[in-house]
Amino acid sequence: MTRLAAATRGLSAPLAALDLTAFDANAGDLARRAGGLPIRVASKSLRCRDALTRVLALPGYAGVMAYALAEALWLVGHGIDDVFVAYPSVDRAALAALLRDDRARAEVTITIDSVEHVDLLADALGRGSRVRVAIDVDCSVRLGRLHLGVRRSPVRTPSDAVTVARAAQAAGLSVVGALFYDAQVAGLPDASAVVRWLKRRTVAELPERRAAVVEALRGVANLAFVNGGGTGSLHTFTGDASVTELAAGSGLYGPTLFDGYRSFHPEPALQVGLPAVRRPAPGVVTLFSGGYVASGEPGWSRVPHPVDRALALLRTEGAGEVQTPVRGASADRVALGDTVWFRGAKAGELLERFDTVHVVEGDAVVATWPTYRGEGRNFG
Repeated sequence: MTRLAAATRGLSAPLAALDLTAFDANAGDLARRAGGLPIRVASKSLRCRDALTRVLALPGYAGVMAYALAEALWLVGHGIDDVFVAYPSVDRAALAALLRDDRARAEVTITIDSVEHVDLLADALGRGSRVRVAIDVDCSVRLGRLHLGVRRSPVRTPSDAVTVARAAQAAGLSVVGALFYDAQVAGLPDASAVVRWLKRRTVAELPERRAAVVEALRGVANLAFVNGGGTGSLHTFTGDASVTELAAGSGLYGPTLFDGYRSFHPEPALQVGLPAVRRPAPGVVTLFSGGYVASGEPGWSRVPHPVDRALALLRTEGAGEVQTPVRGASADRVALGDTVWFRGAKAGELLERFDTVHVVEGDAVVATWPTYRGEGRNFG
């Protein structure tokens, strides 16, 4: 029996549990890989205020990278400082709330990536709002017309960035930052020779372009921060003087997505337990619930996986909405009512299915933290 299983024995499942020792170890390893640059914590990868608060108190961490403006306002309202919303917002109700809140306007920075978006913000906020904004810059690799990487910002060159910055300033916004997220390095496992080549190509060519964009932006704006990286790429920023801070979050929980990386191996801190409810055949046991399939490109890499490697999902059923059958050498030893443990493919979105996460230290549950969902919050 694992420590999480022993500590949570007697609690009703399905349940989520966080190994605090593994969480803190992952935080320390991320800080080590950051090489002295502060890490802004990606809230979407945690979705639990207590987890955010804990990691922000550790050495090497400063500020939050939020995923929605409404979320940022909520976090600031609970005393969290320096929140950067790393995705463009068109939420007019949240923008109006930002404008009314002096503390939020001082602590929240929102993302822009086009003159079109600047025009929308000017219409929603009025000109002269002095709301803090940062420019998201595309970090994909381009080979002719071939685009390798995620589809994020249309801003790519120094000229692109300066054009958006000047439009923002003309609209009365304060340009205070820049964002460079190398998704194909930070969030893509080393699954093939092609992926590894893409990562090497990105790491080789991006720093020069990033430095040029930052230099151009500093010529027209007083940048407070230049953010880069993610859990999978922190170690690639050593010696990059154009970046002032990094970002990470998923590596704190250690989901299965990062099992495929060669350069680091986070501990599996967050796990979910499902109760066994029936035995349809020898070598098969069926669990209640479990359909916690992660977002992104569809496929088996997105489904939760049993911690016990002697168990596997059935290819014909996968992880189900209300039942998840598993088979393997351990199946017949699982009694009805026993809990079978899983790890999610991605990190924070797993907690959208749970109101609380039980925090385990040593062999005991030492706290029960509400998730965003448990606090009645859903930011999309």
